[in-house]
Amino acid sequence: MTRLLRITLLSLLIIAGLFAAMVYSLTWRPEPKETLPVSCVAPRAPTLLPGQALKVMTWNVQYLAGKNYVFWYDTADGSGPDDRPTVEDMAASLDEVARVIRDEQPDILLLQELDEKAKPSHYQDQLALLQERLVDLYPCSAQAFDWKADFVPDWHIFGSVGRKLATLSRYQIEHAERLQLPASEANILSRQFQPKPALLLTYLPLSDGGQLAVLNTRLDGDAPGRSAVLEQVQTTVKLLDKFEGRGTPWLIGGDFNLLPLGQFLRLDAGKRGQYSPDSELHLLWDKYPMVPSNSQSSGIDREKWLTHFPNDPSVDGPDRTLDYLFYSPRIKRVEAKVRQEDTLRISNHLPVIARFLLPAAP
Repeated sequence: MTRLLRITLLSLLIIAGLFAAMVYSLTWRPEPKETLPVSCVAPRAPTLLPGQALKVMTWNVQYLAGKNYVFWYDTADGSGPDDRPTVEDMAASLDEVARVIRDEQPDILLLQELDEKAKPSHYQDQLALLQERLVDLYPCSAQAFDWKADFVPDWHIFGSVGRKLATLSRYQIEHAERLQLPASEANILSRQFQPKPALLLTYLPLSDGGQLAVLNTRLDGDAPGRSAVLEQVQTTVKLLDKFEGRGTPWLIGGDFNLLPLGQFLRLDAGKRGQYSPDSELHLLWDKYPMVPSNSQSSGIDREKWLTHFPNDPSVDGPDRTLDYLFYSPRIKRVEAKVRQEDTLRISNHLPVIARFLLPAAP
């Protein structure tokens, strides 16, 4: 081997090593299971009672971007003209999100797509901004990132990302965990920068010594034929089965990015690309009750149960259901709705709200 060749190979190895070190320092590698800090002002947070009523709301607030844009990722070919919302539009959305929450005043609030230190949302800490407006309602909270990197080399972003799930509660939270879900397939480099979907698990104590498990999630908007979404649902079902086996009542809500029974064929052919004709969500609804139910989301009044209003100029209103609440059969559903009438311009998702009765003491 000539001296020049040795020097060239050594130089390439050094460059590769420096590049790998740079990628490692810029990206995030969460553990499969992480204990999370819980913020709880104990004197103001009561403990749940067996048999009591509980109002729950889940809402993907789309990092407070509002509905004035068609973002690059909103189109199948990535050609949407907008990269990020203005600070003014995000401020207006923040006020509207706070207004709806104050009007509904759910006991447990499950939020998805809140940003922190992300370039696309002007480096805001959106959960902190929202909590400032709700400080008297929710003494307890927990949060978990599902996308985080100091730099993403996509020219639409070309900067930091930080997106999280947040659970806010009127009642005591005694423990919280982040549980990693299977991620979408990608090459080893792309995998470092992509979202890392997760379950945000919180345990709320009951006055009789038991617990209510509350889970919050946003699953991948994956493409048919790829295994990540199926594996995410399978992982979730296994965990819920464990709660059932232990006799622990549970609720899970979020943006599942999956269609209910019967909606695939109702979508225009050009809008079906990311969904499977046989929704992976059936693994959940086959075993556990959900809000909205299949009979609601695909029945005669299905328009009332649509939860997603795409950022698509060809669509003039909500056209599919992607957001749900699932719950233990031990819990009784009292009433439910999708709040549509005054939320269509706040986010591309609409809030799903339900009232339940917790199991009575044995």
